[in-house]
Amino acid sequence: MNTGTTVGHRRADTAERASSAGWSTRPATTADIETIAELRAEVMRPDLERLGRYDEHRVRQRLRDSFSTRYTSVVMSGGELAGCVTVRPDGDGQWLEHFYLAPHHQGRGLGSAVLRTVLERTDAQGATVALNVLRGSAARRLYERHGFVVEAQDPVDVFMVRPPGGIGLPL
Repeated sequence: MNTGTTVGHRRADTAERASSAGWSTRPATTADIETIAELRAEVMRPDLERLGRYDEHRVRQRLRDSFSTRYTSVVMSGGELAGCVTVRPDGDGQWLEHFYLAPHHQGRGLGSAVLRTVLERTDAQGATVALNVLRGSAARRLYERHGFVVEAQDPVDVFMVRPPGGIGLPL
């Protein structure tokens, strides 16, 4: 959305606030597992196919195997499940995973709003946040806009990290 100009940036910020208003999170329950597994499959399919790694069963099973109601929040928007995000303790920091938004909720500022809220909480804890994103995924740009930098990469994943407050990094 940002065109690189101040005017474009202001428009993007205004549109982001308008489109991301009216969302909330709630704790995930075990009843959410299959809905979120389907959401994961839908959201990740294009990138996994591009990388030659899509497996219809595995994409769902990996979510089921690591799903935690303790650390997962369901994102609600307009009265419907719009996505989810998991933030788990990882050593001295936090690991952000399973951050998915339904395609019709993407590109409208909701992802930025949710991520900003997550990062405000981890910043208050003084925690570094780490994650991985598939190579070539558009989600990488979202993370970079919020202060994440590449720490390592392999043929499939890009591992990113963000210090508390994104200190020294552009937000």
